Amino acid sequence: MKFLMVLLFSLFFVGCSVVSDKTDVGKDLDSIHQAITTIDTHIDVPVTLGTSLANSSVLSPMQVDIPKMRDGGLDVGFFIVYVAQGPVSDTGYVQAYSQAQQKFNAIERMVRKNPDNMVLARNPEELKSAVEAGKLVAVVGVENAFPLGNHFEHLQEFYDRGARYISLTHFGHNHFADSSVAKGAQADVEEPVNNGLSDIGRDLIASMNRLGIMVDISHTSKESTLEAVEVSQVPVIASHSGVKALFDHPRNLTDEEIKAIAERDGVIQLVAFDSYMRTVTKEEKAEIANIRKAMGFEGSDWYKKATQEQLQEFRTRVASLNDRWVRSTVADFVDQIDYVAKLVGVEHAGIASDFGGGGGIQGWDDISQTRAITEELLNRGYSAAEIELIWSGNLLRVWSQVDAYAQRRVSQLAN
Repeated sequence: MKFLMVLLFSLFFVGCSVVSDKTDVGKDLDSIHQAITTIDTHIDVPVTLGTSLANSSVLSPMQVDIPKMRDGGLDVGFFIVYVAQGPVSDTGYVQAYSQAQQKFNAIERMVRKNPDNMVLARNPEELKSAVEAGKLVAVVGVENAFPLGNHFEHLQEFYDRGARYISLTHFGHNHFADSSVAKGAQADVEEPVNNGLSDIGRDLIASMNRLGIMVDISHTSKESTLEAVEVSQVPVIASHSGVKALFDHPRNLTDEEIKAIAERDGVIQLVAFDSYMRTVTKEEKAEIANIRKAMGFEGSDWYKKATQEQLQEFRTRVASLNDRWVRSTVADFVDQIDYVAKLVGVEHAGIASDFGGGGGIQGWDDISQTRAITEELLNRGYSAAEIELIWSGNLLRVWSQVDAYAQRRVSQLAN
């Protein structure tokens, strides 16, 4: 009964004419893929997005642009305001806020320059209307709460600019929560240890609930994740995470975390990130480092200095190593979906590429290849309705609950 209710709720908000069983449409991949609403919850962007250096209006070297979205049948992308964790200090906050502004500006510029093709959605209803009108949809996600400031004083501003999920951390602890990967004794970074959420982190979650911003636990420690699930008054999401039982990486979620998220009706958006699904050997890492060196890329922030053409060449060169070190495949990626579906139910699994931020696997190296995921799900026996839940219905269910909770709070205060 629970699954049926969730299914009906999800399909109501998606608003597409998907049949309830794949036997009604046969195994016609194109008809199913075109009928469902598809959402990728994590697409990183360069600060130059929407300029001649990263023009999303035309076919480009980027993994995601408008022609590729059309070609691959991706309807909605959460484009990410990502800021790496820096020193937890007044100077660090100022720098992080400035970097976040650049990413917001880039996303807004992309949308503004493509009015006939793309709209920015701020709630599930706007998303549904845009998809029905044949528009592509951009939604804003924020990766790392650090640029919100010492007392998350920029939270309202980020919401007003479209942020609809915020991840509590990135790599490295901050003043809100502990990360799944501590930076440790890195020079110039003082790293607090909260043993989960800090007091201000719990306050941040309450304020995110009040505004209608989804709480994202991707990148947080196990303790932070479990506490965030408990503290939040609405379901939480993992915007781009893997399964620890399938590959033991610090960024991946344990069964305990997956079950906790699902028990509160949340969703785990599985991520197509190669090194979260397999061991990258020392030899392979050395060869990749040689490729970077040959291309003149030095330093930990080399990717920020590279052009989109250079990044495309780098990805191509790394992919050429596949004869010696086999990268993760679409089948490996869907294994993660299978795992979550079997552990806690299909209504708690979703999809994220992490394109532009290191994502990409064999068969899904850019957004034009998105049908490959639907095809693999079909081949494994998922129905059209289940595939739509995975691609969009589950995420929209959570977002709708978060949005409805915020609206109820507004009504209560008004009365």
